[in-house]
Amino acid sequence: MVNSSVLRDNTTLTTTISSRLLQFIQWTFIPSIIIGFIFFLCFITLVFNIFLKNPTLRENARYILFVFLLINDTLYLFLGFYLMLASLNFLRIPAPLCYILYTFSSGAFKVTPCNLAAMAVEQYIAICHPLRHVELCTPQRANVVFTMICSFVMFPYVAEFCVMASSMTNILNLYIVCQKETLVVNPIQNIIRSISLILFFIMIGVVIIFTYVKVMLVATKMCAESSSASKAGRTVMIHAFQILLCTSPLLTTFTQAYTSKWPDFLPTVHFFVFTCLPRFLNPIIYGIRDELLRHYIKKSLSGYIC
Repeated sequence: MVNSSVLRDNTTLTTTISSRLLQFIQWTFIPSIIIGFIFFLCFITLVFNIFLKNPTLRENARYILFVFLLINDTLYLFLGFYLMLASLNFLRIPAPLCYILYTFSSGAFKVTPCNLAAMAVEQYIAICHPLRHVELCTPQRANVVFTMICSFVMFPYVAEFCVMASSMTNILNLYIVCQKETLVVNPIQNIIRSISLILFFIMIGVVIIFTYVKVMLVATKMCAESSSASKAGRTVMIHAFQILLCTSPLLTTFTQAYTSKWPDFLPTVHFFVFTCLPRFLNPIIYGIRDELLRHYIKKSLSGYIC
């Protein structure tokens, strides 16, 4: 009996220590997210300042799309961070507000890869149709393309909301913990989500493969490793890598299956690794890669230092 009691006490103590350790690790990730987010905001503020002060950038569709990318990623991080904290603290909010936040957050997640694909198309036009680049890639067309991307991404959520509203449920009158699973009241919603996600990946994949193949064919014909076509091909591949980074949150479905022992610990880790890090790296990757933007960033930083 004594040995049994000691064993139970040791087990309880071990469980308590493990729980406290997980909570400590979880709440150390949150300051890391905040610090990373501050640096991210400082960087995009610098880029916005450069963009607004230089007409060369403001008249270039490539940099307009890049600025849209930063704005969208900022929105996604703000909404994602709020939803994560609300979920961790079991904060209940009205279901319609939850659906609006979920729609904008999930929509912003999909807008970034589409925006990167549009930037790859701009590279394709610049290399394969240089004489028409000025005509096709105007600031006005860049604004139209981004608007079309947002409309395309939001359409499935409108359809999903219509399914929710038409279902025999009172969820729209409830206060709920805001999670995407909580909003599913009809199996058709999961079908809409799956189909839209599959079409989304097919479209992005086709655009990236098409632009890369076309650009590299031009680079091969030019027979110059240092040609602009070769650089454009590498840029398209960087966009493909950025797309993989930005879609990494989809891996949480698989990681949750193998780490189900720590359900309270996972949301913070997943948000930091799969949501924050890819968005933090996006502007840095492009800012370092692009020669003109890198030149302006160095010039601005040297001005601040002096």
